[in-house]
Amino acid sequence: MSGGSDWRPGASFATLRTRAALIGQIRAYFRDRGVLEVETPSLASGAATEPHLASLTCRVSGSPREYYLQTSPEFAMKRLLASGSGPIFQIAKAFRDGEFGRLHNPEFTILEWYRPGLAYEALMDEVDEMVQGLLGIGAARRVSYVRAFEELALLDPLRAPISLLRSRVESLGITPGAKQLERDDCLELIQGALVQPRLGPGPVLVHDFPASQSSLARLRTNDHRLAERFELFVNGVELANGAGELDDADEQRRRFEVDLKERRRRGLPSVALDEHLLAAMSAGLPRCAGVALGIDRLVMLATGTQTLGEVMSFTTASA
Repeated sequence: MSGGSDWRPGASFATLRTRAALIGQIRAYFRDRGVLEVETPSLASGAATEPHLASLTCRVSGSPREYYLQTSPEFAMKRLLASGSGPIFQIAKAFRDGEFGRLHNPEFTILEWYRPGLAYEALMDEVDEMVQGLLGIGAARRVSYVRAFEELALLDPLRAPISLLRSRVESLGITPGAKQLERDDCLELIQGALVQPRLGPGPVLVHDFPASQSSLARLRTNDHRLAERFELFVNGVELANGAGELDDADEQRRRFEVDLKERRRRGLPSVALDEHLLAAMSAGLPRCAGVALGIDRLVMLATGTQTLGEVMSFTTASA
């Protein structure tokens, strides 16, 4: 061994066996319910547009276009849904640039599934049921996004003036330049610093996120400031992110264009829209609900470890 490089895996073989067992349980769960396992490409010509997501790009010999490593398999899976696949799931690699840390790695494993005809609330039930079985824990407590902010951050996230949000972020000392932050930037920072750590032990489903933070989700019919989006936290760790899926192609394109405008304002790289997805939605995406769950974080919670590096064979830093 030269240069002090450690070639050994970060995860113990006991942990890797637990990981394999959990993935086996997941496959059995869906097999028993008649949900089809699928595979979709990691490389695609379109990318996620949200300003907080950074895609990794590459060139393919013989092609003039740039390709994107997918931040999730969502867009391709929705093309399958529009083609008549019925309920589907996938365990795949996903990629997000710049995501290093205790709970982040640029390459990670994601479980994603979609249920045509299933209501947003029913998908929350299914996620809760699955995670109870995988982790051997009780049912999740449920709290709306607004109520969580009111109780744990002592502010109304929908009505608080931007000056108050910026002041709160500034008082937390978690980022420079708080006076230049936009509303959703402030809310995400406050959520990470004040709300998420105070949700308490065990599983918690936070639901009905602001529409401005839910570019792929349907709006709530009773309040268009909110969207049919939820997140599952276990012991303060974000484990899953789900939604009642938007099925209006024109509205989806409008939201993508809003994202691209915000990217330009922030000086972020532009990305190509996934025209295949928009065409599939125009042809008819069935009304459905879908969710993504982090496999690496699931294994971390199951084994009581503290970092993703302890549950992955090799992180990007050691690859």
